[in-house]
Amino acid sequence: MKKIGFLSFGHWSPSPQSGTRSAGDALLQSIDLAVAAEELGADGAYFRIHHFARQLASPFPLLAAAGAKTSRIEIGTGVIDMRYENPLYMAEDAGAADLIAGGRLQLGISRGSPEQVIDGWRYFGYQPQDGMSDADMGRQHAEVFLDVIQGKGFAQPNPRPMFPNPPGLLRLEPYSEGLRERIWWGSGSNATAAWAAKLGVNLQSSTLKDDETGQPFHVQQAEQIRLYRQAWKEAGHQREPRVSVSRSIFALVDERDRAYFGRGNEGEDKIGFIDENTRAIFGRSYAAEPDVLVKQLAEDEAIAEADTLLLTVPNQLGVEYNAHVIESILKHVAPQLGWR
Repeated sequence: MKKIGFLSFGHWSPSPQSGTRSAGDALLQSIDLAVAAEELGADGAYFRIHHFARQLASPFPLLAAAGAKTSRIEIGTGVIDMRYENPLYMAEDAGAADLIAGGRLQLGISRGSPEQVIDGWRYFGYQPQDGMSDADMGRQHAEVFLDVIQGKGFAQPNPRPMFPNPPGLLRLEPYSEGLRERIWWGSGSNATAAWAAKLGVNLQSSTLKDDETGQPFHVQQAEQIRLYRQAWKEAGHQREPRVSVSRSIFALVDERDRAYFGRGNEGEDKIGFIDENTRAIFGRSYAAEPDVLVKQLAEDEAIAEADTLLLTVPNQLGVEYNAHVIESILKHVAPQLGWR
């Protein structure tokens, strides 16, 4: 059994060929897709966050709105770039959105990915301290965020407040109980996966990671997950962690599917550089008739290791078509693999 959700990058383009032509379209259609996915029986609606791009950028209004329009499905991110975040303000936003959603938030956070602009976090008012990299700064912001959402008091109360205070040090409000256990770290390497395990957060692993061994992507990712679980065990945490992987998977069940994804040219991993020094491996896409997909996915070691699968969706093809993509996996593929 696996939890199966979707992951949307929320692209929009004014092109006549796009079904998502504005930022408003991207946001409203994201909410509609979360509602549709819940009705289909999917388990999660996740959204990718990018700054300075024609994509989803400000997660918490979207998460709160999707949470208010749904009742069961998990609402999450994959991922929020912590280099850009004020961790205390983020804790307030996250607590509010989680309460609106009834405790269904699953927040993926991370250092972030290659950007649209140079050092975009500087425009948000952040700069690494001496001797720190921007990645260090992102991890530091994450650690502060994780600390304050535990709900412990840390701020000295004013002796003459406007409103009466509870006794002791004050915490941030609103506080949402249980949110700390529903934070995920988006990891692109074995080392950061082990760091996330020690920190006690769940693991998100996408279709991109550092090429550390030269093996196929799914083999490297499966090893990353096993290293994470071993580090989790060694850290002595009392709960079972969750692990998600994302994949582009399309079941070709009608002529639209074949026209969009039946070209058969995405079946290989790709190697590239995400910066001057980091060699990365990009996982393959899957697009085939359902019976072929079942055989291919059964051989994906990382999917087998994970408890949650996020289907990356082509959001600019519209809500109706993306709901069809999700339904095709839930109906024609997942049961044959024992995921349902």
